[in-house]
This record gives sequence, C-alpha cells and structure tokens, in this order.
Amino acid sequence: MLRNLLLFTLLAGLTACSDPGPQKVKLEGHTMGTTYHITYIDPTGQQDEQQIQQKIDALLLQVNQVASTYMPDSELSRFNSMQSTTPVQASAMMQLLVREALQLGDLTQGYLDPTVGPLVNLWGFGPTHRPEKAPSDAEIAAMLPQIGYHQIQLNGDQLSKTRPELYIDMSSFAKGYGVDAVAELLDQNQIHNYLVEIGGELKTKGQSLAQKDWVIAVEKPMTDEQVVQRLFQPKDNAVATSGDYRIFFEENGQRFSHLIDPKTGRPVTHRVASVTVVHPSCMRADGLATGFLVMGVDKALEIANAEQLAVMLIEKNPDGSFTEHYSEAFKPYLHQMSQN
Repeated sequence: MLRNLLLFTLLAGLTACSDPGPQKVKLEGHTMGTTYHITYIDPTGQQDEQQIQQKIDALLLQVNQVASTYMPDSELSRFNSMQSTTPVQASAMMQLLVREALQLGDLTQGYLDPTVGPLVNLWGFGPTHRPEKAPSDAEIAAMLPQIGYHQIQLNGDQLSKTRPELYIDMSSFAKGYGVDAVAELLDQNQIHNYLVEIGGELKTKGQSLAQKDWVIAVEKPMTDEQVVQRLFQPKDNAVATSGDYRIFFEENGQRFSHLIDPKTGRPVTHRVASVTVVHPSCMRADGLATGFLVMGVDKALEIANAEQLAVMLIEKNPDGSFTEHYSEAFKPYLHQMSQN
C-alpha cells in the first residue's frame, strides 16, 4: 500500500509538472498585403502554437483567395473581370461579404460604396497603376455611371451585376472580416482571451495574462511619427481606425487624399484625419470607419448617434492641432479610462 501511495504521488507530481498553467502566446505573419499580430492566452500552456498558426494562415489565405483584388485568380477578381451580367454561383464567404457590402452601403447612405474601385484606380490608389497627375473632369464624369452598389445583385447564392464593367472592391472591410474569422477560430480552439490585429484593425476578448482588460491606443494622425492620441479599453469588441494622413499624392501644391467620395468621384476635402469605430464585428467597424471618414464630422455623428454606434473622429485644425469628436455611444469608453 505504501509503495502504491508513493507511485500515485509521483505520478500526480509528474502530471502537475506537465501542466504549467496559462501562458501568453504571440504569433505574427503576413496577409492581405499587410501584417498580423495575435496575442492570446493558452489556458493550459500545452497547446500546439505551430498548429494554431497553421490554421490561422490557412484561414487568411482562404479570405485572400475570395476577396483580394490583387490576386488575379481570386473569386472577386474573376467576378470583376467577367464582362457579363450573367449570374454566377458565389461561395458562402463571398455571399457573406457581398451582403455586408450592401448593408454598409445602406447604413452609410452610399458614402461607403464597394463599387468605387474604378475611381480609386483612376486616381492612382488601387492595384492597377500610379498616375503622376489628377484625372481630368471628363475622365471622372465618364467613370461615375459605373459606380453604385445597387448595381450588385445577390439572389440566394447567385451573384450578378447590372453593368458588365462593374468592379467590386472589398478592401475597406476585408481585413476586418479576417480579424473576425481568426477570433472565431481561436474561440473554436478553446482560446477565449486574445487580441487579434490585422493591418491595424483588431478585436479583443477576455483579459491579458495579468488578468487586466486589453488597452488599445489610437494613434495621433501624423505622417512623420507615431504618437498616441488616446487610450481606451474596448472590452469584448473590435476596433477599426481609418485615416487619410499617410496615403496621398501632391500635384502643383495640392494634396489629394486616397479617400474617394463616390458621390463626386473626387478625393475628400474636409479636415477629418481619422475615424475610430468600436463594434462587436470588426468587419462592420472596418467598413464604417471608412464610410464615416469619407462623409465628414457632421454627417458621421448624425448617423452614428441615430444608429447608436461608438465613433470617435479626429479633425485636424488649420494650426496643426487636433480636435476630437465623439458619438454618444463612444463616451462611456472615455469615462472608463478616466476612472482607471
């Protein structure tokens, strides 16, 4: 009996030694023309990190193969190159992304339009070319009839367009979708404390290894250095920020933003430098941040307050200083940080 008791104690000790407890894991890689960074808490310290990353990379590759405009053989690129209005069968992921594109178009009153791609390309901010000067009024006018998300038709799994030359660009929310997909994958692998970031769009859940809520920094919209504008805790939410202060070109002393207003066909001219949206869905937050950035402060706050969306806009003043604007739903995040 004594020998058996000693054996049991030894085995129990070995089992205890093999379970180190919760461990912080960091993963990083490349996807969608940018990078990803993932921090999660392995609840037992025994999960296979390499296997988790392989699943993540395979998932993100699948998203690229559906939604990329840079890959000529992606499902979206093949649809865009099809000079026909004949319906084609869309994959389940494509259906989800198209439905979101249409909903975002409605929610932003057309300021986020996934068919604006030809105008983006015309101004030199897309995958096709980089012109050295602004397009002419005639070129813009000729392109405008091709723009309009209502020309996308989705009936069941059948996707079509009412104009053969219609071109869909999902880059304004595809990274957000990737974040949501990775977060869901982590949940499926019994990982419930994480921070997932792809190209600046992110989602948090649970807490860090120190059992503290994740803290997110919003960058001051400056081109020459990285400075924190504001810190806040999104809790179990996604955060997406869009800005127009890094991607632009200049001609004859005039600055042209990469954000194109689909209603005018021209870059935006207001002073909103960045927009941050907090939402349970990173895909929705990603698209809304771009749409609100295009429309400007007044319209953005009007829609955000009407829809109870958490939005912060940073406006650059003529003297170089910045002014923050918040929707009512965003204000609790400010109060939350002031109490910590």
